Amino acid sequence: MTSAVRGPVISGWSAVSPYGIGREAFAEGARSGRTTALALEPEQWDGPDQKACLVPGFVSKDVLGRKGTRSMDRVTGLAVTTVRELLAETGHAAENGADVGLVLGTTTGSAQSMMDITRDTLVHEKPFYIDPSHIPNAIMNCPAGQCAIWYGLKGPNATVAGGRSSGLLALNYARRLLAAGRARTVLCGAVEEYSSARSWLEWHTRGDDESDVVLGEGCAVLRLSPADAVAEGERLAEVLTVESGVAPLGAATQTLAATVRRALRRAGVSPAEVWAVSPSGPAGALGQQERSALDALFGDLAVRWVPQPGLIGDTAAATAAFQVISVLSAAQDDPAAGGRIALVTSVDRDGALACALLRIF
Repeated sequence: MTSAVRGPVISGWSAVSPYGIGREAFAEGARSGRTTALALEPEQWDGPDQKACLVPGFVSKDVLGRKGTRSMDRVTGLAVTTVRELLAETGHAAENGADVGLVLGTTTGSAQSMMDITRDTLVHEKPFYIDPSHIPNAIMNCPAGQCAIWYGLKGPNATVAGGRSSGLLALNYARRLLAAGRARTVLCGAVEEYSSARSWLEWHTRGDDESDVVLGEGCAVLRLSPADAVAEGERLAEVLTVESGVAPLGAATQTLAATVRRALRRAGVSPAEVWAVSPSGPAGALGQQERSALDALFGDLAVRWVPQPGLIGDTAAATAAFQVISVLSAAQDDPAAGGRIALVTSVDRDGALACALLRIF
């Protein structure tokens, strides 16, 4: 292991997931291996799904209080709650908010909010007879903006849309902000809500090999800082590199393999140094292509496979962020992880793909 720390350091994380609210809830749920899929109540959810993996009892006004949540949509509530949990766990209160940035990955923001406003413009007497308090929810960067407003985060604020790879793309964006000196700390992650609108969109766009997918929701956020700003005992992992690409239809195997090789080369890491691999594991042919690429690189090596936490459902944009915290949870329980490398990969059916190399402390 190289003693020098070259990249930024992950010093904390938290999550809101179908396992519950907070870091401990996710870690305990991941260890237990219990499923979170539940039957949906038709009077609340009018989509085509019979079941989904939902954050238990999540209602924004109940979790965050009534002030400022009257018109808050679900995806924003999930993000604001996760950032609250992370700041509480890492003692953010003593920091200057001007030095703290936020990068949040998403697919489209809230599909439900967008469709609700579009519907209102069509069914009301005039198209502008809509509730103006709902308009911000239909903007993709609403969750990130609300997180900054709620907690006084005055550094750079960005939203990255990249499908299932959004979490890794947000991590790379955060890494670049730190390298450029634009912030001293960056909170980065991704969020996805479950809604009737999303369930219909998925139902209409799935391939035949994705028919058994159960949708999930949640948010995972990391705390990223330069190594010199983090005490040694608080360091969880160093971000060595993040690489991304776009795969032509049916060519995810070759493109992902090339992207991973590039990441290993730039980080100065050999496949034999890799302790764990976390594939995103989408359903159907795409998941098989991803696994084929990884098997070609690591199939003969004694690596630990940390699966995408499928027991919380298909979390879409939040998938890669949940993969990262799953790796960090697994590393916490595995003495062999210290000083070793973890690889996280992500592929999306629209062609986006990415990978990240983390050195575990």
